[in-house]
Amino acid sequence: MDNGIPLPGEFGERARDILAGRVQPVPARDAATVVILREGPQVYLLRRKATMAFAAGAYVFPGGSVDPRDTDHSVAWAGPSPKEWGEVFHAEEKTARGLVCAAVRETFEESGVLLAGPGPDTVVADTTGDDWEADRIALIDRSLAFADFLDRRGLVLRSDLLKPWAHWITPEVEHKRFDTRFFVAALPEGQRTRDVGGEADKVVWQRPAEAIELAHKGEIFLMPPTYRTLAELSGHDDVESILAAEREIVTIMPRAVERDGKVWLTT
Repeated sequence: MDNGIPLPGEFGERARDILAGRVQPVPARDAATVVILREGPQVYLLRRKATMAFAAGAYVFPGGSVDPRDTDHSVAWAGPSPKEWGEVFHAEEKTARGLVCAAVRETFEESGVLLAGPGPDTVVADTTGDDWEADRIALIDRSLAFADFLDRRGLVLRSDLLKPWAHWITPEVEHKRFDTRFFVAALPEGQRTRDVGGEADKVVWQRPAEAIELAHKGEIFLMPPTYRTLAELSGHDDVESILAAEREIVTIMPRAVERDGKVWLTT
């Protein structure tokens, strides 16, 4: 993407308006994305429905916007503190708390994988029963708060099962924007993902290099942050190597530039 992606038509005109100060960009909402890993290494990808307003048809990792209740101090917590996460992601403590909670909540909502356990050294072994499914649906429709979900089941969020990976902000030219922190996490032993529907119409486990190859062939669509993340992961031979990787979190926001009468999106 370093050479730029052309922005024709409406996006090009919107970019010109933003560059000229005639249009103000939409504020970016805080969001979290989690790359679930299993040996291979493979990653869990969802294909967003073609009817979705954002990233329609794209293969993405589980994730979504921070719910205001994700910042609730009553969320039972084990592992690095919100303050420590804030230092990693260069964010305020409240924001960091919401990001980590959103990461765990959205992962459960979109894959059935729950990074939580009865104590700081344990993790839930199975989340496939009807009662778990009822809670998952209640979290999605926001009739159940994440803090209440954990409390009712006697669970604590395991922030130590997450590893920070990246920070992407949607370009200003987009009508819907997110300020997204990327995490990686290993699939907990005993748990398994499932096709839970919702915003996705297909789910797959894929080796990162294979996903990139399919994108090059035009068989799947990957957004730049997903593509870049997969490219980075493809350099590792196993999950342990990924989780041990040293990462400096640098904010990336592709920007529109005009060159020779044409508008390009570049990093």
